[in-house]
Amino acid sequence: MAESSTPSRERIVAGAADMISRRGLNATSIRELAKHAKAPLGSTYHYFPEGKQQLATEAVRYAGTAVERILRKELDAGPAAGLRAFLALWRGIVVESDYRAGCPVLAVSVEEPPIDETPPALLAAAEAFGRWERLLAESLRDRGVEREQAAGVAALVVAGVEGAIAMCRAKRSMRPLDLVERQLAAVIADTVAAAERSGADRRHRAAAD
Repeated sequence: MAESSTPSRERIVAGAADMISRRGLNATSIRELAKHAKAPLGSTYHYFPEGKQQLATEAVRYAGTAVERILRKELDAGPAAGLRAFLALWRGIVVESDYRAGCPVLAVSVEEPPIDETPPALLAAAEAFGRWERLLAESLRDRGVEREQAAGVAALVVAGVEGAIAMCRAKRSMRPLDLVERQLAAVIADTVAAAERSGADRRHRAAAD
């Protein structure tokens, strides 16, 4: 992370996302988030006058959008390519951090919210998961997969990868992600192949009529 006398808003947000991915949200103060981003506390409150929840919400949105950009680019080549990019992203983060960092969106999602309150960061996490699922489902739909099945496979991919990330950190091993990768790749390949066969059958019947 580049040093500067006046840290940018994005740098603070990126630093907060990284910190949340390592320690979660509830165990992290805004002072610690600012320190991790190498930003003065005053600058942090200048950009985020509502405090920790505002910064955490922006951090989750930042992480969600970063993943979304990667998916949009790679899914042009199909759902299998999107899966590989999704896995490669998290594999790199987990390995490069020596199993200390995971997904900030997941980190916010698994923490207990205040009673009778849904924090904006949690809502942002739900939106991020939803966008990733929709992109994957749209890619499957483009390959002829029915809407309900595409949504189910997309949810399976996101849930499977996110769960595997947590297991990798706990076991300090990439084996859970390796195993999940093989299974999800097979599911996508089988789903697309079945959709292509179904489409071919429909075209054949239409031609026969």
